[in-house]
Amino acid sequence: MSSHGSHDGASTEKHLVTHDIAPAHDPIKIVPKGHGQTATKPGAQEKEVRNAALFAAIKESNIKPWSKESIHLYFAIFVAFCCACANGYDGSLMTGIIAMDKFQNQFHTGDTGPKVSVIFSLYTVGAMVGAPFAAILSDRYGRRKGMFIGGIFIIVGSVIVASSSKLAQFVVGRFVLGLGIAIMTVAAPAYSIEIAPPHWRGRCTGFYNCGWFGGSIPAACITYGCYFIKSNWSWRIPLILQSFTCLVVMASVFFLPESPRFLFANNRDAEAVAFLVKYHGNGDPNSKLVLLETEEMRDGIKTDGVDKVWWDYRPLFMTHSGRWRMAQVLMISIFGQFSGNGLGYFNTVIFKNISVTSTSQQLAYNILNSVISAIGALTAISMTDRMPRRAVLIVGTFMCAVALATNSGLSATLDKQTQRGTQINLDQGMTEQDAKDKAYLHVDSNYAKGALAAYFLFNVIFSFTYTPLQGVIPTEALETTIRGKGLALSGFIVNAMGFINQFAGPIALHNIGYKYIFVFVGWDLIETVAWYFFGVESQGRTLEQLEWVYEQPNPVKASLKVEKVVVQADGHVSEAIVA
Repeated sequence: MSSHGSHDGASTEKHLVTHDIAPAHDPIKIVPKGHGQTATKPGAQEKEVRNAALFAAIKESNIKPWSKESIHLYFAIFVAFCCACANGYDGSLMTGIIAMDKFQNQFHTGDTGPKVSVIFSLYTVGAMVGAPFAAILSDRYGRRKGMFIGGIFIIVGSVIVASSSKLAQFVVGRFVLGLGIAIMTVAAPAYSIEIAPPHWRGRCTGFYNCGWFGGSIPAACITYGCYFIKSNWSWRIPLILQSFTCLVVMASVFFLPESPRFLFANNRDAEAVAFLVKYHGNGDPNSKLVLLETEEMRDGIKTDGVDKVWWDYRPLFMTHSGRWRMAQVLMISIFGQFSGNGLGYFNTVIFKNISVTSTSQQLAYNILNSVISAIGALTAISMTDRMPRRAVLIVGTFMCAVALATNSGLSATLDKQTQRGTQINLDQGMTEQDAKDKAYLHVDSNYAKGALAAYFLFNVIFSFTYTPLQGVIPTEALETTIRGKGLALSGFIVNAMGFINQFAGPIALHNIGYKYIFVFVGWDLIETVAWYFFGVESQGRTLEQLEWVYEQPNPVKASLKVEKVVVQADGHVSEAIVA
């Protein structure tokens, strides 16, 4: 891969001081091995960890959380977060736009059916088409340029949809928006995980993925506020504002350092080491964490790797480790989109099914749903670097099934009450439409409240379980030289599942109503079993150390293996205990 694409005038890595680090063939001894002799010292404790060397290096790294360098790193993660905001904005945007009277007067789409399916699904089709090109841009020109180019496409798409007066122009704009999102959401998660210190990795990448709520909540609020505008600007303004976070990304991205793993993969070792010393080592080239990361990145990244050949996806499928890595990517990509969360695109219809009929009330509940889901996700992020990924996915997915089953059971009772109420109204001489509209008067509100609470509970559980890990699992599972392509495939799969949700969802809800939710109850139970048998634990290891895990005959079993270390009273790791 040529490195010409990453030498920007404003690039901060040009200003990093280079340092000499021991070559890869001279292994760095991070922690001595022994049989527990130092455990007899006063205050010493034995501790089980995933990787002794990483644990020892982290214990002694002591990265200053509020240093100038750390704040710069936080800002870099924030810029990646803004890329996810652009995607999340769309998640709540169209739900609110479709409910607006002025939009319906202009385009006559209805709130379910094939026209709505086309509007939603063309966005995901654009993202699917853009995914392979996103990998090329990210691998060849760097993660920062990938984010910048994605922003250009999103701004162009926003202009097209906001200026639309015909449905054809609107759906073309949706397609262009999807292209931009694909490019951004391949480059941004790779960037966030590659610049983060190992013990911040889960929080940094999880925070990136919470950008979904950073976009969806403002979108829900904006559409709610604009609903009261009595002109076409009620739907045009929210569409224009979709490009706001892209402007932030494009204005900021070249003031950020490039990913050290991208630099190593492009034979720019001195710049990569300088990054690690500055941002992971408190300026100390002899920091154990810097020495460990440098050695492992040099050993693990092949400078003649598949990232140099844009069409070569074979390592993802033709090797034992590649297949296991892709299994994690496939599971999180499919399950993260098809566990019932896709129903969120049609919240207004879901709310109507449980007797929330006022448009303003539906939009207000849409905001509430986004807020409480964000609380669930942010709670999980604060614990992501301490919680085992596999156990969270197993238990959380099962609880999603329970919450959806509760919602669908209560919805079944509501449906019977609504049908009875409609018949009563017809018997009283109402027209068919009035009878349906006023059927809620004969519905027990307690059932409606219970169904609504169960739906909100599902979203909290899903957000706690999946939202942080949707960014973490695929980026941890993929090694550097296949990360761009793997994330592009993940993006393609995510958007393929999104296409199914967005195209089939309105039709299914129109035809079978609440019964559609039962599909996800059964599917979530299947997902739970899949995570138990095939989920690989990645918490507590460096990205390069996971290579050993995936090379083992049974990576699931290998990932659960622990090591013992001796930690002295002052926090110093004195020994890795060997059997």
